[in-house]
Amino acid sequence: MISQNNIESLVLKGRITSDFEYEKALTADRKLKLCLNENPQYKTLRYKLRDIIDNYESAKWSEVDKIDDDKPFENDETEYIEEQERLFLENRKKAIENKIIECNVTLENLASILGRKSKSYMLELMNGIKPFSLRDLIIINRVFNIQMDLLIPRFLSKHDEAEVEEALKKLDNPKVKVSFDEVVLY
Repeated sequence: MISQNNIESLVLKGRITSDFEYEKALTADRKLKLCLNENPQYKTLRYKLRDIIDNYESAKWSEVDKIDDDKPFENDETEYIEEQERLFLENRKKAIENKIIECNVTLENLASILGRKSKSYMLELMNGIKPFSLRDLIIINRVFNIQMDLLIPRFLSKHDEAEVEEALKKLDNPKVKVSFDEVVLY
C-alpha cells in the first residue's frame, strides 16, 4: 500500500513506478475529487496527481504494439488488489463512523481523543487522504472496541509479497516461512 493512500507522498515522489501505484493514484484522484467540496485546497494536490498519472499513462501505454501480451492480466490483478484495498478502507471508515455515532461522539471529539489537529484532518484520515498511524488505530480499537482486523489491513501488494518471498529464499531457513493464502481479502 502506498502508506494507506498517502497521496502527498506520491506527489512528492513526482512519478509513478508501478501499475500498483498507478491504480492507487487513480483511486486517490477519485477521492480527491470527492473531497474538493469539503476542502478546496485539494485542487492543487489533485492537479499535481493528475499530471503524474498522465505522465505514467503516456510512458506506459503510448506504443500499443509494444505492450506485452501478459500486461492485461497483470493489470487485472493490480486492479483486483486495489479494489480490495478500497473496500477495506471503506469498511474501516464505516466501522469507525458507526461506532462514533453509536457513542454520540463527533469527529472533533475523535480528533481530540487521538491528539489530532482538527475535524478537517480527521476527514483526511477517514477518507484515506492521509494514513492513520498505528497509534491512532490502537486507540480507536481500545476506545471503541472495533476489531483490529477492521482497522489494520492484513494483505500485501503482489510486489511486497514477491519481495518477502525473495528475502526468504535468500535466508534459506526452513523454520521461517510465510503464507499469503490465509489472509481473507475484503
